[in-house]
Amino acid sequence: MCHLNPGGVEMARTLAELPKGSRITDYVSLGVLAKTFPFEKVKSVLASTGKDSIRQRDLPAHVVVYYVIALALYMQSSYREVLRCLLEGVQWLLNPAVRIKVTGKSGISQARTRLGVEPLRQLNDEVIGPIATKETKGAWYRGWRLVSLDGSTMDVADEGVNEKAFGRPTASRGQSAFPQVRFVSLVENGTHVLFGTQVGGLWDRRIGSGQGDFGILESRDALSGRPLLFRI
Repeated sequence: MCHLNPGGVEMARTLAELPKGSRITDYVSLGVLAKTFPFEKVKSVLASTGKDSIRQRDLPAHVVVYYVIALALYMQSSYREVLRCLLEGVQWLLNPAVRIKVTGKSGISQARTRLGVEPLRQLNDEVIGPIATKETKGAWYRGWRLVSLDGSTMDVADEGVNEKAFGRPTASRGQSAFPQVRFVSLVENGTHVLFGTQVGGLWDRRIGSGQGDFGILESRDALSGRPLLFRI
C-alpha cells in the first residue's frame, strides 16, 4: 500500500514515487472521497450528462471521476501512481484477494477524454456549497451569511492543448513555465469554502473582471432572497 502526501500547487517536473509502507486507506481511498461525493450523486451526474459507462472498462466513468479528484489533491505525484493508490483503496474496500490492474498512460488519457469536463463541473456545482452552522464564528452578520468574492490563477500541465485553451503568462524573460487557468469563486468567510466557482482562460476578461475585494451578505436560508453587495 502507499501513502499520498498532499503537495502545493506547483506542478511536478518528474515522475514522483510515493513513500512505501503506509496504507492508502489511512489517508485517501474511494470511501473517503465518496463521503463528500456520494456514489449515487456521481452516477446521477454521469447519467444526466450522458457520460455513464455503457460497457465495463478497466476505468469506468465513476472511477475516473474519483481519480480526477484525487489528481487535484496530489498534484506532485505521477498520474499512474495516484491511480494505483486509488485502486488499492478500492481493492481493500471490496476484495483484497483480487489483483488490481493499473492501466497505462494511453488508457488513462482515453478515459479522461471520454469523461470530459461537464460531469465534474456539474458535480462541483451540485455538491459544493456553504456549510457554516449558526455557531460558526465569522460566518454571519445579523442573520446574514457573510461571503466574499475572490479569484486567482493556477498552473496546469505544460501541454499544447492547455496553452491554446487557457494561455500562458509572461515572465521577466520570455514566458512562464506553465499555462494557467483563472478562476473566481464565492468564499464563505467563516469556513473558507469556495463555491460557485467559474473557470476560464488566463486572459478571459469575463473571469478577470470578477476579481477584487468584495463582501456579500446573503440570507441564512441557503443563499435565497435578495443579496446585499458592497465593495470594501
